[in-house]
Amino acid sequence: MCRKTLGCLMVLAVVVAIPMAQARDPEARSSWLAAVEDEAKAIEAAGAPAGDGPPLPLHTLEGVGGALTVPMAYLVNPGPKGTIIGKPAVSVSYISTNRKKNLLVFAITETLFGRVELGYCLNRFDLGTFGHAVSKLTPLKINTREVYLHHFNVRGLVLPENSFGLPLPAVVIGAQFKYNGDIESIDDDARGTLTGVGLDSQCGVDYVLTASKMFPSLLCGRPVIFTVGVRNSRASNIGYTGFAESCETTLEGDVACLITDRIAVGYEFRQKNNPYDKIPRLLGDEDNWHAIRAAYIINDRMTIAAAWGCLGPVGNVVVNGAWGIQLKYEF
Repeated sequence: MCRKTLGCLMVLAVVVAIPMAQARDPEARSSWLAAVEDEAKAIEAAGAPAGDGPPLPLHTLEGVGGALTVPMAYLVNPGPKGTIIGKPAVSVSYISTNRKKNLLVFAITETLFGRVELGYCLNRFDLGTFGHAVSKLTPLKINTREVYLHHFNVRGLVLPENSFGLPLPAVVIGAQFKYNGDIESIDDDARGTLTGVGLDSQCGVDYVLTASKMFPSLLCGRPVIFTVGVRNSRASNIGYTGFAESCETTLEGDVACLITDRIAVGYEFRQKNNPYDKIPRLLGDEDNWHAIRAAYIINDRMTIAAAWGCLGPVGNVVVNGAWGIQLKYEF
């Protein structure tokens, strides 16, 4: 049984998760492109429009290219080699914890020069029964029913895969600026309770280093992608409950496989920290996130993905599993 961190969001990530990496620029993802050329031809032969590769990776719940919660070192929709301004990619995701809490995510990304990915993502987190739980346990009343978390992202490809003729991974560095304009209202309603357990700010920046490596025929002749990342952040529940004073460094990783010409599956892990003290029965320690996902490539522009996640405490409840779905379109 795994604990759920306000990680309901993570669930969302779960939806997004389907991380089959794909930086479309041949130079930026030569390995991946080589591995999916046959699959793309098969899709075209089946009647789908021809394109420059499958519409992967998906968007994470924070709005960057990758798995559900774990970025991958492949940029989203960079366009053919030599493209200065790539076409945008958009997605909408929905996550449910089955405990009257849900997460709705809208994301858009744009890649420039095949090397720089810019993105914006809006998360709406429905607090569900949290306010009622606070009223039952304390004399306080929480008037805020939902939290809006904004992500402004920039990522850069610093090392294309297989550079210098060597079997090197692709490496991407990124910064994710986050703003939660509702957390101070919740803290005011709670008479400074969150400040007392660690809340320091309503905004913060995550710095992320990600490396991905594709092995074309590792699993029964099918491509498998391994991703490892390091994140430095002071976000509590990725920002849904605000930001602490000190930063923590955590690890994250993903394994993804294109098991057929149209279906990709994967598993991801994201280590969590505990920037706040606990509030018994209302806000527990954050737990590591685990998620599995599957995505179906509809055509060379659209993908639909579904996922299931094992999280930790989600506010006032512990969610043993959550499900989500994402629809992503690349112009």
